[in-house]
Amino acid sequence: MDKMYEKVMQSVEYINSKVNIEPDVAVILGSGLGQLVDSIEKPTYIKYTDIPNFPQSTVVGHEGQLVFGNIKGVNVLAMQGRFHYYEGYSMKEVTYPVYVMKQLGIENLIITNSCGGINTSFAPGTLMLITDFINFVSDNPLYGPNDERFGPRFPDMTEPYDLELQKRAKSVAMELGISHGEGVYGGFIGPCYETAAEIRAFGKLGADAIGMSTVPETIAANYLGMKVLGISCITNMATGIQQQKHSHANVVAIAKKASLDFCKWVGGVIEDFGREDN
Repeated sequence: MDKMYEKVMQSVEYINSKVNIEPDVAVILGSGLGQLVDSIEKPTYIKYTDIPNFPQSTVVGHEGQLVFGNIKGVNVLAMQGRFHYYEGYSMKEVTYPVYVMKQLGIENLIITNSCGGINTSFAPGTLMLITDFINFVSDNPLYGPNDERFGPRFPDMTEPYDLELQKRAKSVAMELGISHGEGVYGGFIGPCYETAAEIRAFGKLGADAIGMSTVPETIAANYLGMKVLGISCITNMATGIQQQKHSHANVVAIAKKASLDFCKWVGGVIEDFGREDN
C-alpha cells in the first residue's frame, strides 16, 4: 500500500471524530467469537465501510465493524471481523487495522482465532493459549520499504506473545476455573483446509494448532512495539486426525459453543488491565 502512514492517519482521524475514548486494549475476534461484543458497555459501532482506506470483511462469521466501549471498567476496542490473505488482500492490507490501533494509542492487543487442532491432547472446544507461532505462508507483512515512523527494519520476534500477558491469562483462567491448553500456532495460507500429509509435516515441525490468520497481525503488532496475547479456540481436529470432512459452518458453530468460556476468559484478562491501572 503506497503512502501507508498517511492512509493510516486518515483512518485514525476519522475514528477519532466518532469516538471520545482512548482504548487501553484491543481485541481481534476470530470466526464465531464475536459474542464478546455483547459484554461491551456503552458501545459505539463504526462500520469498516465508513472508515477511509479500511479493508472490508468478506467471510461468514466476521461482522465487519469496530466496537468501542467499556468492559469491566476498561476501555476497549473490539475488531469484529478480520481480514485474511486468502481473500486476496496483501499482507499490508491484512494487518492495516493493527497499524491503526497503534496510532490510536493502543499498546496491548489480544488476538483470537478459531483453528484446527494438531496436538491430539486437544478436542473441539478446547481453548489454547498461544505460546509461539510458525509462519507457513511465504509472505510477510513487513516485506517492502520500511517506514521508521512505524517500527525498525528488523524487528525482534523472541517473544511474539508477551510472557507477562501469558502469565496473567493463566492466572485469570485459574481464578475462573477455565481449563485450557497451550501450544504453538501454525499460520497456513488457505482457503482450502490442509491435507493430511501437510498436517503430519506441520506437526513434526512443532505446530500444535493450524489456522489461516493471527500470524500476520502478531508480526505487525510486535513490529509496532505492541504487547500481544494470543488465544485460539480449537473448533475441529485437523485433517487426518478427525474422520469427517471440514466445513466453515461447523467451525463457526463449535466456536459459538465455546464462546461462553472464551468470553469469560478474555473479559477476565481485560478486567486485569483495569486492576493494573488502579
